[in-house]
Amino acid sequence: MSLHMRTSLDVPDELLRRAKAYARQRGLTFRELVLQGLRETLDRSEQRKRYVMKDLSVGRGGLLEGLTTSDWEEIRRRAYEGRGG
Repeated sequence: MSLHMRTSLDVPDELLRRAKAYARQRGLTFRELVLQGLRETLDRSEQRKRYVMKDLSVGRGGLLEGLTTSDWEEIRRRAYEGRGG
């Protein structure tokens, strides 16, 4: 058994007029249009997945032995070594 809850909302006159005309052109009631819009919005939101970048690292990961994350100048120098950088 499905329960329904009544609610009310304030819709600006122009938006309500356009929505009712849109629904009428498609053979829908205003209620059906609102429910359809809510479902589509929620479904689309749920389908969005957080993008996870594919791990394309080489080797076991981490820095070369002897380097730390604070050695930015040394990391840059090694990354561009022989490349004109």
